[in-house]
Amino acid sequence: MYKRARLAALALTVLLTAASFCMTLGIGPAADAMMAPPPAIAAKSAKLVDASTGQVLYAADSDERTAPASITKIMTMLLVMEQVKAGKISLDDVVAVSTEASLMGGSQVYLKERERVPVRDLMAAAAIRSANDASFALAEHVAGTADDFVWMMNQRAAELGMANTHFTNPEGLDDPDHYTTAADIAIMSRELVAYPEVLEWTSTWIGKMRDGTYDLFNTNRLIKEYEGADGLKTGHTDKAGYCLAGTAERGGVRLIAVVMGTAGESERVAETAKLLDYGFRNFERATLAEAGAPVGTLRVQTAARPDVAAVAAEDVVALVPRGTAAEVSVEFEPVEEEIAAPIKKGQTLGRAVVRTAAGEELRSVSAVAESDVARANMLVRAWRSIVGFFARLLGRK
Repeated sequence: MYKRARLAALALTVLLTAASFCMTLGIGPAADAMMAPPPAIAAKSAKLVDASTGQVLYAADSDERTAPASITKIMTMLLVMEQVKAGKISLDDVVAVSTEASLMGGSQVYLKERERVPVRDLMAAAAIRSANDASFALAEHVAGTADDFVWMMNQRAAELGMANTHFTNPEGLDDPDHYTTAADIAIMSRELVAYPEVLEWTSTWIGKMRDGTYDLFNTNRLIKEYEGADGLKTGHTDKAGYCLAGTAERGGVRLIAVVMGTAGESERVAETAKLLDYGFRNFERATLAEAGAPVGTLRVQTAARPDVAAVAAEDVVALVPRGTAAEVSVEFEPVEEEIAAPIKKGQTLGRAVVRTAAGEELRSVSAVAESDVARANMLVRAWRSIVGFFARLLGRK
């Protein structure tokens, strides 16, 4: 009996020691919550975001202004697609190529003056081949002149909150006043990936135009070398270096990775892949609260009731470190500690902030009033004023 007890104790000790060893190495259940450190990215600047929410997963000098080269064409294509969506132009429109468009240098599809080309083909040429002449022709078709189109580009950039961006042309040729940032590129990329037609073009390795007689070879090797990659846009000039705004989708999650100023074509693909790997391997999507769910309360002055419920204005969805969804919280951060009535249903009261157990903010959505709150009558307001006065008076003693 004594011998059996000693053997059982020895077995238990071995099991506990092995379990401790596994935990130390990050093996077993606790490992699920362990996240790899962010990668070192060999680029002048970089950014990784969730395409659906804009949540930032990685940033390095992402607000540093830099020449964007042909990544400029993301805004050019975005404006074209927005005009198509608004019904102002059609992908089937036929564009007569101007002299100026036919004389564009750099990457091109050698458009001829007065050549008639459908918008659809010009978009394919810009998206796949990064054609400067096609981009210029699109700009003229949308706005009448390239200068007017550039004005539209800058207006749209301002509307999107691209505070460190200024365009001087629709194709991306270097100019001292033509600049953007990795952060701003991520913003306009999120807008562009909402158009399935664009992703069809950007994911095509060899496209066709001119009734199938002219091949368009894609400049973006990421779509060939990375699982789930289907875009988005490359860029290169001597000033900009090798740049890439890449996007990929896996398991219903779409990420956008931007790298600026890498050393070469292979490097821009490799660094973009590092960012995408970091995102897909270390984060998972979690729905933490549905639209309309209560997230907090806010005191209301001069109201018929003392407080109002704040609810999430939209689904609170975030990419959280894998295995930590149960530890993530949603906290209400009001704009003010108190607010005066009347309050309208849907009025913004603050933010619903997603935080990790360590207090790191992942993202936020607006928190709004659940219902109307009427202003109290004069008698109630007078009584509350008196009560408040004596409360403050007693509090000072």
